[in-house]
Amino acid sequence: MGTLNNGSPIDDIGYLSRSEHRIPMLVSLTDRPRSRSELCELNEVSSSTARRTLSEFEDRTWVQKEGYQYVATRLGEAIATGMEDLIDLFETERKLRDIWHWLPDEVIEVPTETWSELTVTLPEPDSPYRPVNRFKSLLQQTNEVRYLRPEVALMEPCFDALLSLIDAGVDMTLIDRPSCHSYFITTYPERSLEMEKRDNFTVLEHDKLPQCGIGLLETRVTISCYEQDSGSVQALIDTDVPAIREWAESTYASFEIDARPVTPEAYME
Repeated sequence: MGTLNNGSPIDDIGYLSRSEHRIPMLVSLTDRPRSRSELCELNEVSSSTARRTLSEFEDRTWVQKEGYQYVATRLGEAIATGMEDLIDLFETERKLRDIWHWLPDEVIEVPTETWSELTVTLPEPDSPYRPVNRFKSLLQQTNEVRYLRPEVALMEPCFDALLSLIDAGVDMTLIDRPSCHSYFITTYPERSLEMEKRDNFTVLEHDKLPQCGIGLLETRVTISCYEQDSGSVQALIDTDVPAIREWAESTYASFEIDARPVTPEAYME
């Protein structure tokens, strides 16, 4: 015990992180007592590796033996929870680092402890539309849609879902750029005209919108990050963090004041 205490906290963090099985094994012992054979199967390690790891955990007072089973102590539970939180933080940070330059200052400045409450969806080589699909799934769970800067790349794949919401009586207001509105009017003239006739659907235009799209759904705020030249969706962030909701509501309202109503006929002349 004394030898172990001669090291630093960094040494313990290094010990846990040097082998992929150590943190999962400690976490699994916070659920309930488990035998060594069960731990071997859960963590896909040999009996000798499990025996050595459990002995090292016991030396640190992270686990204790109860009969033929092992269970985490309160110290072990605290370490397991802390390491899980740290891993969650790094997982979110790894997603945020590539889109950091797109994010508004108000989002960057939220407390880091709320980062785990941000769902960050990025494209992947075999699934380039993951952000759009995430947005589409959120649309299926809302009874309200207000969107500031709904770019074509985000909204066109969701067109049918948006129409279904409008048909269901969901209130929807979009504040977009003239070029975006023009695209939908000229590409889908009949459906656009039909949508414009609905009392629960409003389109407003604004010439100077923020870099990111901001969506206000019933229970979630979405932030869509667009590639500047192509307008493709590089990431979608959604969250229910109150501070971000407050910022999104305020930002939306500030642009809504200066936005102007438009009619499809103006683009079809």
